[in-house]
Amino acid sequence: MKTLNDKVVVITGAGSGIGRALAVEVARRGALVAISDIDEAGLAETVELVKEAGASEVRADRLDVSDRAAFATYAAAVAEQFGRVNVVVNNAGVTMTGHFEEISYDDFEWIMGINFWGVVTGTKEFLPHLIASGDGHVVNISSLFGLVSMPGQSTYNASKYAVRGFTEALREEMLVDGHPVGVTCVHPGGIRTGISRNGRKTEGVDGPAVDELFEKKLARMSPEKAASVIVDGILKNRARVLVGLDAHLIHHAAKLLGSRYQDVVARGSRRVLP
Repeated sequence: MKTLNDKVVVITGAGSGIGRALAVEVARRGALVAISDIDEAGLAETVELVKEAGASEVRADRLDVSDRAAFATYAAAVAEQFGRVNVVVNNAGVTMTGHFEEISYDDFEWIMGINFWGVVTGTKEFLPHLIASGDGHVVNISSLFGLVSMPGQSTYNASKYAVRGFTEALREEMLVDGHPVGVTCVHPGGIRTGISRNGRKTEGVDGPAVDELFEKKLARMSPEKAASVIVDGILKNRARVLVGLDAHLIHHAAKLLGSRYQDVVARGSRRVLP
């Protein structure tokens, strides 16, 4: 895929953050856009921005990506309306902050339902349409925390490592089977979105302090810049896209240190985390 002009691009979690910025970016590049989010108010704002960016056709749906039946119905409706699907960006995601001892099974099931099963379902339901298009692409949003672990993020790490493993295996299968579908796994670092503020936290976590640390010190890149990097990665058919200088530096440092990076992170976290 060398261009997004006249391509049908589906994006989940498009009511804010990276999802919204991606919707605007692909619209600017000539795509027809199908967006969804559980936040209807945010989604409506994105629709207006996408129209302003020049999209000739926009479809917007409220969608809970953890609802498999609803997702299947949605995918069929999108394919019927547009007649084809070229790109699917499984972007919807949430965070859960807290030490494992305080996290419930329900918390784990909640985050895996959205971050992992939402990606699996989105891929499963749209893949036949991507193959049929003859020019398809799956884009699954993992995280820097799908490459390195972090204390207080056991649930988020689990979901994003799972996305990475699933996506890399899927790409290999597309190559083995000769399907005309590219596959890209995206690993953003700190992006200025509301993901921390909107996420869940255990009772022992100082939520405002965690949010302030993320938003003022860790989230360096704008969603718009992140979207541009991601779209460029799609058009270059990259298997992995690291987004942000922090993602590149931390990933390569972890590779150099091997498993000892965990000790370094643990020591640093005692000084930095609230």
